[in-house]
Amino acid sequence: MYAVVEIAGQQVAVTPNKTFTVPYMSNVNDGDSIEFTNILLASDNGKVTVGAPYIKGLVKATVTKAHNKSETVLVFHKKRRKGYQKLNGHRQKYTTIKINDIKI
Repeated sequence: MYAVVEIAGQQVAVTPNKTFTVPYMSNVNDGDSIEFTNILLASDNGKVTVGAPYIKGLVKATVTKAHNKSETVLVFHKKRRKGYQKLNGHRQKYTTIKINDIKI
């Protein structure tokens, strides 16, 4: 069984008992239980259900690591012949969750 769930504006394909990284959620802490109701698509034993736009159901998850940062992405700016160079780094925040159950 799997489902496509809308989490913080992004679509994430989830399956039970697996861990996923999702966009940063500031209102959760480690060990919190959260529920997602915006289910876009669900598949159970080959039977696919597509929502218009959502399916009535529930996805239960547990937050395993609430506040993480990704690896640094370096951005280099340069203007030719002017001697201007600048190096910026960016680390995107994300949340790690474990899907416990999918109920349709």
